[in-house]
Amino acid sequence: MNTNYPVIVGVGQLTNHPATVDDAIEPLEMMATVARAAERDAGVAGLLPKVDSIQVPNVMSWQYPDLPGALAERISADPPQTLHTTIGGETPQRLVNETAQAIVEGRTRIALIAGAETLASRRVARKTRQHLPWTERGTPGQLVGDSRTAFTEIEARHGATLPNRMYPLFENAIRAHLGHSIDDHQAHLGRLYSRLSAVAADNPDAWFQTALSPDDITNITPDNRWVSFPYPKLMNAMIEIDQSAAVILTGTETARELGVPEDRWVYLRGCGDAYDTWFVSDRANYYESPAIRAATQRALGMAGISVDDIAAFDLYSCFPSAVQMAMGALGLSADDPRPLSVTGGLPYAGGPGNNYVTHSISRMVERLRERGQEFGMVTGLGWFFTKHSAGVYSTEPPDGDWQRTDPAVDQAQVDALESPPFVEQAEGDAVVETYTVAFDHDGNPSQGIIIGRLSGDSGARPDGRPSGRFFANTPSDADLLWQMTREEFVGRPGRVTHDASTQRNVFTPA
Repeated sequence: MNTNYPVIVGVGQLTNHPATVDDAIEPLEMMATVARAAERDAGVAGLLPKVDSIQVPNVMSWQYPDLPGALAERISADPPQTLHTTIGGETPQRLVNETAQAIVEGRTRIALIAGAETLASRRVARKTRQHLPWTERGTPGQLVGDSRTAFTEIEARHGATLPNRMYPLFENAIRAHLGHSIDDHQAHLGRLYSRLSAVAADNPDAWFQTALSPDDITNITPDNRWVSFPYPKLMNAMIEIDQSAAVILTGTETARELGVPEDRWVYLRGCGDAYDTWFVSDRANYYESPAIRAATQRALGMAGISVDDIAAFDLYSCFPSAVQMAMGALGLSADDPRPLSVTGGLPYAGGPGNNYVTHSISRMVERLRERGQEFGMVTGLGWFFTKHSAGVYSTEPPDGDWQRTDPAVDQAQVDALESPPFVEQAEGDAVVETYTVAFDHDGNPSQGIIIGRLSGDSGARPDGRPSGRFFANTPSDADLLWQMTREEFVGRPGRVTHDASTQRNVFTPA
């Protein structure tokens, strides 16, 4: 029996609030700082030079030609493996899952996973028109992971390329599926995210440490303007932060050999990874995620527990639809008293690009060490409900072998799901499947985005249900766009036409 169980032995976090360019710390230096903090947290001096794998989630704010190599030099390490990933918010948990398997199989002894983002410093420099005196930027070399773009040309043509436009499409579908009115659902979202902000208020590493009421989050004000319906600013991930986090992962045999105290060990008890159908256009629906269900159920099953045994979650929280989709996959009710986040979530604790989950893992490790004999679950999400990873953690060791199931097993089941046919140039009677209204920075509605289904003679199935799916925009009519924020448009009938001059479909409601 293989008892070299994968354990996280050290974690470190850094949050920097730069008021001036002189306060700014570049990503490389922040990562070296949290790596040293993780070494101290493990309680073993000289641990970092021994790492044989350095892994860096994609850094957006300041690119380096070889960031893992530069970090290795800063911490006096010479690992045989260094890797820098492609974009994806699930990346840190996926790296932990993959590295845990490598440790159990004897391919890795000690791994450092570290990342950072510094968009707050970039903003300060831009506002003051100053230069950041950091390492010269360069194009990264080979990036590890799936590098496909997350949207199709047709989706882009209709303005659906940014997270703050894509996730509202899912949110409106969730509202309609639940049968909530717009007002009731906004109140529901306010309560949900007020819970997260209360956690951030008690998190010393959070970007915002203020508990917000539901009304603070839902009321539209100059400081909480609409971004894309139904999300005002305070429901969006806060990406303009300076934050860094790192974890050190090894096996129990190595940890014992190095003298890492056992009270620092937190076991990865279970893990799962899956992709939803890659492009949003091809999803079966917009109110549930088969891949989140697959990844989380795999992680729970591997840990040998049920969701009822989890004491705390950190559900990826870039937008409320992400939290609700995970809750739905796990069967959690809206009034479940357990923490849904241990950090406070991306809008309040901070949303450092692809590295947020390194922070949530670090915070979960701290919680489990403090409380003992609990299980915690962390989920990560990449692109637009596209890539998913989950991990179950505990201070208690497994009973038997640690065996990760090949993610291809779960992926095959997700891939077998049927998608509706997609129509690029749509014409005819139709109904709205979901929608959003995008707003400009002055709080004015700027674009209506529709995902619809053809109906009637235009493309109905033999049973009369809607068939072909399309992306469209609405006419640029301010009154109509405001109406879409006050009345339920999911299920609204209308007519779609194709504008050959713009190559866009236009949906006009009946």
